[in-house]
Formats: sequence, structure tokens, C-alpha cells
Amino acid sequence: MVDIMKDMEEFLELTGLSQEHFQDVLALGWLEFNTENGDEPAYTDSDIYKARKLVRICTDFELPIVGGTIIVDLLERIALLEERVKVLQEGR
Repeated sequence: MVDIMKDMEEFLELTGLSQEHFQDVLALGWLEFNTENGDEPAYTDSDIYKARKLVRICTDFELPIVGGTIIVDLLERIALLEERVKVLQEGR
């Protein structure tokens, strides 16, 4: 069975998130810690990438965590839209 505290500590170490910010992003619903995956970790590689990006943006621009989550979400939406444009352009 998964040790949630161990997974949380490992996630914080891998991402650089503080425990307070981790609790904030969970409360916002911005990250989900999946505790029902049996022996799998409670997080994914994409969660780690997303959280690292959040930490970097908040640190570089001295933003509060909520502001950083908005920016990361917008960057993800831009990347998705750019990919859609690329697919549409290739279809011409």
C-alpha cells in the first residue's frame, strides 16, 4: 500500500514546493494527489513537471502561488492551441 506521507515528501523534494504551497495547490484543485492507485505513487511525471514550472515562475517573478497557477494554466492552454494550429496548417 502507498505511504501518502512518503509520497508527499518525495513530491516536495522533487518539485521544490513548500508544504504550505503544496497544501494551497491541493485546496485550489490545481493538483490532485491520487491516493487510490494501489502501489503506484500518488503523483505523475506531469504533476512533477507542472509543479516545477509553478515554482520556477513564482520564484522568478516573485508571484503568489495563485498567480503562478494561473500563468502555468495559460501557458498550457497556449501550447495546446499552438499544437492545434500546427495540425490545421498541416492539413492544408
